Amino acid sequence: MLHRLLVGLAGGLLLVLVPASPALAAPANVTLRVEGAAQTLLPRTAVRTDARIVNKDGVAGHDCPGTTVAGALEIGVAGDWGGTWFDGLGYSVERVGTEAHVFPQPDFFEVRVNNRTLPVGVCAAELQEGDDVLLFVARCEFNPATSACANPPVLPLGLRVPPTVTPGAPFDVSVVEFAPDGTPSPVAGATIEGGDAPATTNAAGIAAVVVGSGGPRALRASKPGRARSALETVCATGGGDGLCGTIVPSSAQAVCRTTGSDGRCGTRDRTPPTARVLGIRNGWRFSRRTAPRALRVQVAPDPSGLLAVKLRLTRNDRGRCTYFSGRFERFRVNRSARCGATNGFFFGVGDREQTSYLLPRRLPRGRYVLDVTAIDRAFNRDGPRSPGRNRVVFHVR
Repeated sequence: MLHRLLVGLAGGLLLVLVPASPALAAPANVTLRVEGAAQTLLPRTAVRTDARIVNKDGVAGHDCPGTTVAGALEIGVAGDWGGTWFDGLGYSVERVGTEAHVFPQPDFFEVRVNNRTLPVGVCAAELQEGDDVLLFVARCEFNPATSACANPPVLPLGLRVPPTVTPGAPFDVSVVEFAPDGTPSPVAGATIEGGDAPATTNAAGIAAVVVGSGGPRALRASKPGRARSALETVCATGGGDGLCGTIVPSSAQAVCRTTGSDGRCGTRDRTPPTARVLGIRNGWRFSRRTAPRALRVQVAPDPSGLLAVKLRLTRNDRGRCTYFSGRFERFRVNRSARCGATNGFFFGVGDREQTSYLLPRRLPRGRYVLDVTAIDRAFNRDGPRSPGRNRVVFHVR
């Protein structure tokens, strides 16, 4: 909020002294998340700051150290952000990707570090090891008579979940909102999504959620007038089933459950891993402004461990068919010039159960087919296409 008031009231309605920049910090491992007005622009992403210089307008002297919030943002979104430079403040973040909020519009990007509003600009906010950076869309309907915002503040939500739960048994999650100084308070009426059914928090900020199947599940909290929470993962296990880090008992009296081909209980693993596309449902339609950029995948725990997770993205724009090249990070025309997802090529995105690939820019118009496949260390491949799970078809208008 301070940054919007500084920018909007530079004419003399409000005087705020911005502290001088501290000495440059060392590179640090931090996390970064960007929440847009209607969707997540960047999911929680690990970033390591460095000694680069960030200059967004090409003007000499308008430089930000790479070890600041500006540097983390530059790395996290691959430079796809912008803003206006103000002396004594630095850059005001006005655009991330294709979403922009520019003064005097009431909406703006607020920046927090460890849930606290920044007392300085993004160019002066040096980051330390383990810091958590959040940008979200806040709002200030300015009242000149009071030199303050007339509307209630937009506060970010935090979701707290247990690390492991029992499949099919209700468990409690809690939702809080963070005041500008980082103080958490329970939130009633927040919606929890990601369980078997949506749940709503009570006056104490508590909701009962059920996860019927074993393995990890990503949950999120949202409420009108608040910034949505990050995805938080719970893992469902009955204990001793090999899920969520549990160990299958090896004693003679213990019962070991296996299908005979899943790699458990000493059997040979002939069962392919199960991969799922997150955040995009089959048949969804997007505008170019809201087209997805982060491609997120979740793979169920596999007894043999994961060897690779791969994506394939193909596009058909009125008969002109291309595929996304992970090597060149752009769409390319297949030499066969044929349409169809099988004429695209898979590219690797890691070997983690939860994986996110950030496209270099938002998707243009077209019909898209996104496939994900996972290969375990026994070389089983999640090959057959299952619409809505490891294959989603969506459109960008």
